Amino acid sequence: MEATTVTTSSPAAPAMPAAEAAEQDCRRRYAPSVWGDFFTSYQPCTPEELLSMQEKARAMKEEVRRTLLAAAAASDDDSNLVRKLELVDALQRLGVDYHYKEEIEALLRAVCGDEDGGSQDLYATSLSFYLLRKHGCAVPSDVFEKFRDEQGNISSDDVNTLITLYDAAHMRVHGEDILDSIITFDKSRLQSLIMETDLEPALREEVRVTLETTRFRRVERVEARRFISAYEKKAARNETLLEFAKLDYNIVQVVYRNELKELTIWWKDLRSRVDLTFSRDRLVEMHFWMMGIVYEPYHSYARIMLTKQVLFVALLDDIYDNYSSTEESNIFTTALERWDEKAAEQIPEYLRPFYTNVVCNIDKVVQELKLQNNKHAEVVREMALHVAKSYHAEVTWRDEHYIPADVDEHLQISLGSIAAMQTVVLTFVSLGDVTTREAIDWALTYPKIVRGVTVIACIINDIMSHEREQASDHMASTVQTCMKQYGVTVEEAIEKLKVILEESWMDMVQKCLDQKHPMVLLEKVVSFAQSIDFFYKSEDLYTLPCNLKDTLTSMYAKFI
Repeated sequence: MEATTVTTSSPAAPAMPAAEAAEQDCRRRYAPSVWGDFFTSYQPCTPEELLSMQEKARAMKEEVRRTLLAAAAASDDDSNLVRKLELVDALQRLGVDYHYKEEIEALLRAVCGDEDGGSQDLYATSLSFYLLRKHGCAVPSDVFEKFRDEQGNISSDDVNTLITLYDAAHMRVHGEDILDSIITFDKSRLQSLIMETDLEPALREEVRVTLETTRFRRVERVEARRFISAYEKKAARNETLLEFAKLDYNIVQVVYRNELKELTIWWKDLRSRVDLTFSRDRLVEMHFWMMGIVYEPYHSYARIMLTKQVLFVALLDDIYDNYSSTEESNIFTTALERWDEKAAEQIPEYLRPFYTNVVCNIDKVVQELKLQNNKHAEVVREMALHVAKSYHAEVTWRDEHYIPADVDEHLQISLGSIAAMQTVVLTFVSLGDVTTREAIDWALTYPKIVRGVTVIACIINDIMSHEREQASDHMASTVQTCMKQYGVTVEEAIEKLKVILEESWMDMVQKCLDQKHPMVLLEKVVSFAQSIDFFYKSEDLYTLPCNLKDTLTSMYAKFI
């Protein structure tokens, strides 16, 4: 989560020449938080109203469960298969599938076991392929061979089928030429459909959303909020499921708001003790980012812990990138390696409160985890030090004006400083007993799925922030490195980097299909990639969050 720049005053710092001070001040300024203390007092419903929603939801939850079990028990002819798959798809996109994980897994295992060449219907085959691969079932891509036309293309006159086929093809891994060709051909078809004047508005919107972000790459809670509105307009909707999804969304929203109230009080207290005006004030945005990784309401502590820890990662990023000199970075990193109060004596006075509060807050989280019998509590401290050392190394490269020889070298040396691997490891720790030490050690080695999310974070961040970051003294971006490697323009470099992004998504899909580690952990890595894609799709929404406010309002401050 590398820093870029934009509004707010900076604290007193060591004296420096006026011109340099003006430049530094410009680099340190960020837009203030758009939320402030909002969540300390906001309460859209009374406890009695919440209790009433919960009671209604409990009854509807069981009714939906009975519908799911009845669908699973039905025969597997094409019509029943489509009904089963569409029900699972709706549960997932409406954001209530976490209530029925076992039932959904059993249903999809049965469908996967019955795959013997697939359905003769392109829509059913596409939806089945998408859902099964998403859940780790390695359905072969040749199930689509029978749908090729005389020109070798696969398409349909039905818009829903086209959309589903396009989503399914994005579950590709390396070497699946048939899925590559589906994406190329159907992207063109979908783009032409948007231009057609007779396409109904609801379908046009689904085409637009699909072209913007294919289904596998969408943040689950953002998609839930969007799809509830879309599902409500469907003639074939299940009214009980729709009403349950609305109630559940509102109830979960209360959980998130309570977390934000607690976090806002903590954050306000921290800012009263530490001058953080050099940094990005992004508490709510960070909670939303972490909620994109672990959205289930029963993971409340995980979200709170992750929000705090990754906020400190972002603060460290701002310290190294914008606020301290090279010499001060050396001293600060050495003090963190010692990790004690005495080490603070060596740090410049203006950085001491930050140092002591980083150490104190992280130590407190470690103790909380130990009280929960979390076997990996100490890893939290290790990750803070790991990311600090990575940022310090980047300062050295920056000072040397080093531009790597090629993109591969750039990605290799910047793996640590993008802080994606560390966030994955912290997520694994936050999940408790489901995580083994073996899983943590595995993640620390940057296996392909973790390297995939790291590469996505690095490249998509650089594409969005390249121009702003290079306006100041900053390490070369992957965009610059790619330009140097191939002798191309910025635009051409970005297109080459987008190919690497697609390859990284393929790596992630492949590792989910290999299932060498628990699917619950692999899914969280994918969810992290989804949230990164959302934050940097068209701009840096973490640093410049004004265009994120409507989304956050719908997530936290507006019932359906």
